[in-house]
Parts: sequence; structure tokens; C-alpha cells
Amino acid sequence: MAAVNSTMLPLGTPAADFLLPDTVSGGLLSLEQLRGERATLIMFICNHCPFVMHVKEQLLALARDFRPRGVSVVAISSNDISTHPQDGPGPMRALMAEWGNPFDAYLYDESQETAKAYQAACTPDFYLFDAGLRCVYRGRLDASTPKNREPNDGRDLRAALEALLSGGSISPDQWPSVGCNIKWKA
Repeated sequence: MAAVNSTMLPLGTPAADFLLPDTVSGGLLSLEQLRGERATLIMFICNHCPFVMHVKEQLLALARDFRPRGVSVVAISSNDISTHPQDGPGPMRALMAEWGNPFDAYLYDESQETAKAYQAACTPDFYLFDAGLRCVYRGRLDASTPKNREPNDGRDLRAALEALLSGGSISPDQWPSVGCNIKWKA
């Protein structure tokens, strides 16, 4: 389990558009269709990553706590399924059923163009956009990893979400996410 840091998309960057298949509904969904009324959270995750599994309960809690408040929660998997078939659409759909379909969508980025457009590097990797789809937060959920004893409470991302929703300012002091590298195609 090699840890990779996220690349930290510049704050203020507009969200990159996409049109990707949703593994739950089977339809193609765009950023415009998925954007939230107040904010849009885009998470690059995958089925097998121990870093993602470590924060599973926080991912579910984020969706449960913030979707009713006008935040769209979108998960995207961009891994190469020729080397990691467990991250393909069928297993993605099964995982979402197991988790209770908590997100607005779990999209499959087969071409990996969406991951590249967001400069995603690892799973999990988090990007929070305001109502105008400008990046206001990117980086880690919290300081917790599978190998440390830091609280797994989502504190960093939750603070950004609360500040955005309350009209407060989001600290520009943000730390990279740490996780498994995205499995890029050769």
C-alpha cells in the first residue's frame, strides 16, 4: 500500500465538465446535471483502496449530513480495470447497493480524462466547488490514514463544507489527500 499525495488543484479553478456513465442508474450524467444547489463535492474513490475503505463511514456520513443541505456528492472511479477489475462498473454498482446508494452518482471514468482534468492523483481525493462551480477546497478528508491513530472524523472537509454553507471563509491552509495512486492505463 504505497501512499501518494494529491496534487492540489489551484483554488478558484472551475470544475471540469464531464459526461460519464453512472454505475447505479446506468445513465450518462454530466456535471451540470449533478451540480448541487449550494455546492458540489467530487470525490475520486475506488472499490479496493484501503485508504477509501478506512474512511467509508465518513463518506457515508458526509452524504447523509450534507446532501439534504443542497450539496451534491459525486463519486468517480478512474482506475484501469484491466489491472484492477474489482474497480469496474459491475463491482461499483454492487458496492453502492451494499452501502445503500449514498451518493448522487458513482461514475466510471474509463478514459481517465476526467481524473486528468481534475488533476486527481489518489483515492480518495476530494474537490469541493461552490454554487458557481469554483474550487474552494481540495485535499484531505482529515489527517487519518489506515496506519496512524489520528481521528477519522472528516474534520478538514467538514470545516470547509460548513464554512461554505454558512457564508464564512474557508481557510486557504489545506493539506493534500493521501491514498493509493490512481491506476493509470499504460
